[in-house]
Amino acid sequence: MSDESLFREVDEEIRREQLEKLWKRYGNWFVAFSVGLILAVAAFKGWQYYQQKQAEAAGQAYIEALNLYDAGKREEAALKLADLAAGSHKGVATLARLQQAGLAAAEGKREEAIRIYKEVAADKAADTPLRDAARIRQAWLMVETAKPEELRSLLGGLDVAGNPWRTSAREVLALSSWRAGDLKAAQNLLSQIVTDTETPPGARERARIMLAVIAPELAARKDGKKDGNSAQ
Repeated sequence: MSDESLFREVDEEIRREQLEKLWKRYGNWFVAFSVGLILAVAAFKGWQYYQQKQAEAAGQAYIEALNLYDAGKREEAALKLADLAAGSHKGVATLARLQQAGLAAAEGKREEAIRIYKEVAADKAADTPLRDAARIRQAWLMVETAKPEELRSLLGGLDVAGNPWRTSAREVLALSSWRAGDLKAAQNLLSQIVTDTETPPGARERARIMLAVIAPELAARKDGKKDGNSAQ
């Protein structure tokens, strides 16, 4: 046997003895850790499966509520939506609350609808797109009574380039400005809607119609100012 082979066997024997000592000292801990890890993974997978089933059930219940309402069974639909709104699945619960507000608005319960929209918009746990949707819908319900500055505060950050809600926000603010007599502000917002390449066709057409409506009044105001300046 060569010296190299001898040294290799001795080295392997030493390492084997060290491993045996380590196993005797920490083997039970290693087994316990391995079993714990397996159980943790199994529990996590089980929780994922449970969450998926809960989400599917909540989504199906939401669809059933809408179908009940469409079928004229409004009381049953309202009860199911109330259960979903109080449920543990946050996404479906938020959708149910938005639907409750929409139904309240459709039934003329404006203040109740506004209250629910406010609650959803203030819910930090709700998804941002749903909270923004609540702000937009609340603003539409308030557009005939609220002052433009109040609506600008409510919709702050939504009427800017790149925001998916910008067209709706601009429509609300333009209508509010027009009702308040601020035709220049209304014209500016409507022009932004028309020139925005991502504006939906229906919204662009509404903006063009409103621009055509306010154009004569803006021209009359300019002519009035000119006449007033001439008289001076």
